[in-house]
Amino acid sequence: MKPTVIIADDHPLLLEGNKLFLEKNWYNVIATANDGNDAYNKIIKLQPDVAILDYDMPIIDGLEVAKTLKSKNSSTKIIILTLHKQESIIKEIGKLIDAYVLKESALSELETCLKKVLNDENFVSPALEDKVYLKSGNTDISSLTKTELKILKYLASNLSSSEIAETLFISKRTVEKHRSNIISKLKLDKSQNALVIWVQKHQELFTT
Repeated sequence: MKPTVIIADDHPLLLEGNKLFLEKNWYNVIATANDGNDAYNKIIKLQPDVAILDYDMPIIDGLEVAKTLKSKNSSTKIIILTLHKQESIIKEIGKLIDAYVLKESALSELETCLKKVLNDENFVSPALEDKVYLKSGNTDISSLTKTELKILKYLASNLSSSEIAETLFISKRTVEKHRSNIISKLKLDKSQNALVIWVQKHQELFTT
């Protein structure tokens, strides 16, 4: 069954362009809206799998729609589209919203974004990754095992998962499992480069 989507944008050309793109890629666009209030009402009524919301909309903006939906325990995944790189949106990834996509790269990123959010993962435009990871996670490594700490040190030395596996005499798959556990413990985003960027920003933790 095709995933169901509602799109909201007050720019008719962008709205129609995104609708045609999604339909071509086998998504079922069940409704569109031109303002936040209309978007909210349609989401509540139709309960789509995903809602793609413009941040800047008349009446109420996309983030306010997401906040209201969250208070209603809506299961709809929320993707925010915007022209702006706003900290207020970045801080809500994984809380009120599931993804943050810049309009300038929407058509090239939407399909990947949708696959991730439908798989219960967050997504953020690559152009914003550094901003997100700087504001994600923590520096408390006390809960990490000795092996996980070793892996972080090797990552800080720019070793790949394959190289770490050879050094520790374990499989690459085991290294990847450890990396996944570290990401969970540090409360990092699950995107591919999250842990590497975190390590780069906190080199002081791994100096001997």
